[in-house]
Amino acid sequence: MTGTPPHPLRATLPGLGVCLAGAGLAWGLSRLLQGTSPLLIAILLGAVWGNTRPISAGLVGGITFSSRRLLRAGIVLLGLQLSLSAVLDLGPAVLLVVLLSVGVTFGATVWLGKLLGIGLAQRLLIASGFSICGAAAVAAVESAVGARKTEVATAIGLVVLFGTLMIPAVPFLGGLLGLPERTLGIWIGASTHEVAQVVAAGDAVGSSALAVAVTVKLARVLTLAPIAAGIALHARRTGPRSGGTMPPVVPLFIVGFVGAMLARTAEVLPADALAAAQVVQTVLLSAAMFALGLGVQLRSLLRVGRRPVLLGILSTLVILAVSLIGTLVLPLG
Repeated sequence: MTGTPPHPLRATLPGLGVCLAGAGLAWGLSRLLQGTSPLLIAILLGAVWGNTRPISAGLVGGITFSSRRLLRAGIVLLGLQLSLSAVLDLGPAVLLVVLLSVGVTFGATVWLGKLLGIGLAQRLLIASGFSICGAAAVAAVESAVGARKTEVATAIGLVVLFGTLMIPAVPFLGGLLGLPERTLGIWIGASTHEVAQVVAAGDAVGSSALAVAVTVKLARVLTLAPIAAGIALHARRTGPRSGGTMPPVVPLFIVGFVGAMLARTAEVLPADALAAAQVVQTVLLSAAMFALGLGVQLRSLLRVGRRPVLLGILSTLVILAVSLIGTLVLPLG
């Protein structure tokens, strides 16, 4: 008599517990390393484990759950950080910089990737991650493009690599150019890949740069919903993915993200609830980042060849150039 298979929840708990423990460790280290985001630490911790120790088969279910379900729940709660009124207060010139940074970078990355002979799914993942909001954007479009795990890991690995390099690079370049603190904050928010990386770079400049950098970055996050919906709609028009399934036009977690954003804008939630939601969001995203970090295999990144890395370099240069030109040319006020 064969044994009954384990209950799905029971199979998920070990890996889920490991990812939550990784999030807790990242949170603790972020308290010791002032100015460092737990999200960034979590993905680095996961990458270190994934590249130095084998991952038990019993953990895979919970790791997959964390990298998908927890990440999407965290993205929904991320919407509670976005107030449309705060974004609009940036002014039309700054919003134009945001739209140009996202739109030009996304389009240029997809086009340059095609010239380099990179597949469409990989191009869309890299374009979304580099132009919008890093790993969260990669996860948001992953299901719509039917990407392979190696493609997702490559896109996330590139976001971590180049976004981390931008933390010291953009403030340093801004100092060389003599940019005022607010202008430098706008450039950081309009160019740097991850929210966590924006926080680290803005904090290195000063409090006023940090405040405007985060707001500008969150304005970029607002474009996640329409771009994810557009990619899903394109996928539906071009036919079913492998397996015959069709992605929804608007994924459910994107609907939740927009709903959370509208709730924050309408100010229907008390400050205590928003503060608690931010803590939960950080825990969920940190656990998800740890799980995603476990999938970032350096050997795999080396095997994918130079073309995705070159595309990451070009995409980073494009968003740096477009956002800088915008901040220098447009009357930001």
